[in-house]
Amino acid sequence: MNTVAPEQKEQRRHQSLNIINALRRGTVPADGLERIVVGLDVEESIISRQLDYVADGGGDLKFVRGDFGSGKTFFVARALEIAGSKGFATAHVFISPSAPLSKPKALYQQICANLKTIEAEHALKTIVDNWIFAIEERLISTGRDFGENAVLEATTEKEIESALAGISETNTGLAAALRAYYRANNAGDFPIAQAAIGWIAAESTIGRDFKQKAGIKGEVDDSSAFSFLLGLVEIIHGAGYQGLAIAIDELETTQGLQRNQRERSYQTLTRIIDALDGGRMPHCYFLFTGTPSFFDSSRGIRSVTPLYDRIKVNETDNYKNPRQPQIQLSRFDNSKLEMVALKVIDVYSLAYREVDRERVSYRFIRAMIKKLTNRFGGRVDIIPRIFLKEFIDVLDKCEIYEEYNPADAYEFDAEHLKGELKAEEEAVIVVEF
Repeated sequence: MNTVAPEQKEQRRHQSLNIINALRRGTVPADGLERIVVGLDVEESIISRQLDYVADGGGDLKFVRGDFGSGKTFFVARALEIAGSKGFATAHVFISPSAPLSKPKALYQQICANLKTIEAEHALKTIVDNWIFAIEERLISTGRDFGENAVLEATTEKEIESALAGISETNTGLAAALRAYYRANNAGDFPIAQAAIGWIAAESTIGRDFKQKAGIKGEVDDSSAFSFLLGLVEIIHGAGYQGLAIAIDELETTQGLQRNQRERSYQTLTRIIDALDGGRMPHCYFLFTGTPSFFDSSRGIRSVTPLYDRIKVNETDNYKNPRQPQIQLSRFDNSKLEMVALKVIDVYSLAYREVDRERVSYRFIRAMIKKLTNRFGGRVDIIPRIFLKEFIDVLDKCEIYEEYNPADAYEFDAEHLKGELKAEEEAVIVVEF
């Protein structure tokens, strides 16, 4: 008879609580997405195979296309979860005024700031430590007698330079910063070690003092950010990870930029695609998300023919092919939302106690969905986030109050959502007088 170990049961309960807490706040859970995902089996298998190819030394990408309500952000979060389970480091970046695609340095900063592994959030320092430790272990395993630590340290510094030889031909700063970090750590000079990590991450607060001590000229800028990213991927792989999986979300915001900024953004995108296709970014995987207008409008990538030709899809029938450059997500429908609700009940039961299926029946779930869709112009694809917030509230009340019967008590009141509705939700809500 198979039994679940107490620590595993507690981990599962803790994850369940995290999922419910995130849904209660209307956000995407940090992990455990496989427990609430529905209708994406084919797309997940495509991503999984691509990641296997990248782990073997390839470079690849996928564009995720979908309207508001199709679950693009959830899907890329799930894809990064799959990547993490396969041993990749991951980073989830949102295109915004502070991180525009037109500025490679800002993009690189966001990748470093959001770097994550299974073991750690904000994982840049952990990755660098693992990389240096792997170098030392490799040197020790040769059986060579290094005598004093100073000999091992000097040899490790040479290996740091050698490991980044390809990058150092055009960018000496990364290797210099890593040597400075290694020396500072060994000397117990933690402010300098922290400054070195900050400089590698392109943080703007690192001053001249560190650069002078490290013998570094200049800093990460738009012209060097790409080579720094290549170096970062080498470090990640050398630290024992399969590679780096990066999700770049909400590309459609690029359409609102001035023409010269849009053109620079699309140049950045073209450069990434060409580097991946040209084999210059091994062990690196990119996921990009955008609305249909980003792909098809005159201010989107259709305005750049060479780029558009690289990632357009051929549609000759009703059978979508997710192996093409774009995965096209379908809008949420009633059946998908009902399935999610049932999965959430299972998660909630582990987080708290078994949900009363008589009070929270399948019939009630369908009735609740209908109440919400009626207030949002019949658009079920608009309501998943709101529905799940409301649904968790219902489950909470059922768990707290034995006498609470949602079939009689639940009514959807949009007043309490004022100020938190997104533009797309506001646009279709039916105002009651």
